[in-house]
Amino acid sequence: MKIAILGAGISGLSLARFLIEGGVPAQSLHLLEADSRVGGLCQSKTVEGFTYDVAGGHILYSKDTSVLNWMIDCGGGPGAFEKKQRNTRIRYEHRWVNYPFENGLGDLPPQATFDCLSGYVRAWHQRSTDRSSAPREFGAWVRWRFGEGIARHFMDPYNAKVWKRDLDFLTSDWVAGRVPDAPVDDVLRSAVGIRTEGYTHQSIFYYPRQGGFQAIADGIASTLHSRVRLRTPVVEVQRSGSGWKVNGEDFDLVVNTLALTDLPRIIHGVPGEVAEAMRTLEYNGLVSILVALERREHPDLSWIYLPHEIQGPTNRVTYMSNYSASLAPKGKSSFLCEVTIPGGAPHPGPELEGEVLAGLVAAGLLRREEVLFTDRTNIRHAYVVFDHRYAERRSAIFRWMDEAGLITLGRFGRFEYDNSDQCVIRAKALAINLIPKLQKG
Repeated sequence: MKIAILGAGISGLSLARFLIEGGVPAQSLHLLEADSRVGGLCQSKTVEGFTYDVAGGHILYSKDTSVLNWMIDCGGGPGAFEKKQRNTRIRYEHRWVNYPFENGLGDLPPQATFDCLSGYVRAWHQRSTDRSSAPREFGAWVRWRFGEGIARHFMDPYNAKVWKRDLDFLTSDWVAGRVPDAPVDDVLRSAVGIRTEGYTHQSIFYYPRQGGFQAIADGIASTLHSRVRLRTPVVEVQRSGSGWKVNGEDFDLVVNTLALTDLPRIIHGVPGEVAEAMRTLEYNGLVSILVALERREHPDLSWIYLPHEIQGPTNRVTYMSNYSASLAPKGKSSFLCEVTIPGGAPHPGPELEGEVLAGLVAAGLLRREEVLFTDRTNIRHAYVVFDHRYAERRSAIFRWMDEAGLITLGRFGRFEYDNSDQCVIRAKALAINLIPKLQKG
């Protein structure tokens, strides 16, 4: 049995490791990777002693303890990781507001606190009274869930920055299960200055001491080097009898982790309506900008959110050098700034760095004389956008892929909003499903 895994990001690497751990011969696996290194969206980059994660700030946490421990073991064991307490804030004007926003209402100016609290209580009462279902439009869902005040003061401007679309263009499906519902008592407490904590599932996270988040991908790949073909882009996939030809080479089974939007130009024989469904899936790209600073240390923050236009195009800033002392030279520190780009749109020119720095100055986060240099990485696929045809398109795509015998995996291989641990969980489940079939074959 000869198996092609298209892509050596976290999903492809994890699948290969789990298959081998389950008894599949390593020599039967072939990972084809276009880049010169493994990792995909989990790659990191080092410039002049400063290291940053190229697809935005990553952290390692998981509700699945076995997968969390497996990733830590692959990355060198507990001693190779920093264990961090999450400390995140929203920069509202020149105030630090506790995160999530509804748990920080007491940090706002008095009128904004009243607006947000009044709107939240009204929305909560309305839902309780009429027992209404969540609206399908994301913008309407925000008001149904949080009320007018939180929508106006934070959710609307912040999400417009992230998604670059009218909020009702998105469905509310993507927030189901991702945004915990803050108890109304917690919101009331926060509004009068009693500190409450939201999103407790992220309250503790792990990060590699050396090498950035890439260290986890490198660790997973450490036993796979002879199986990974770097600088090998997949340009052609077609049926060949009961198997497949990939770049003209015969394989019995193909597992795809490449973005579904790219498959119509790679796979022969995709029906027209399926190809159209693939091409029109909505997504956002990302520009990740390292800001290297002549600053000894940061405040004890993990990452922050910037909702206001005057704060520039950045929507999230990771206090990168706070994750590990190795991520910046001694006596210096760094930010990682994220700017989203609508999928398929050209990435901005070099003027973007100036706009980002001006916004950080306006937000009171740095002084221009502290900046040593910036470095950027453009990411084509970063975030799945859940528009109103998302489910319909995916259904058509997966129905055809199942019929064709093509297996697909990964954040953009399945177009699902999966974090790295969820990618590993799905890879493990797929391996468990495949191993008996491969051993029979």
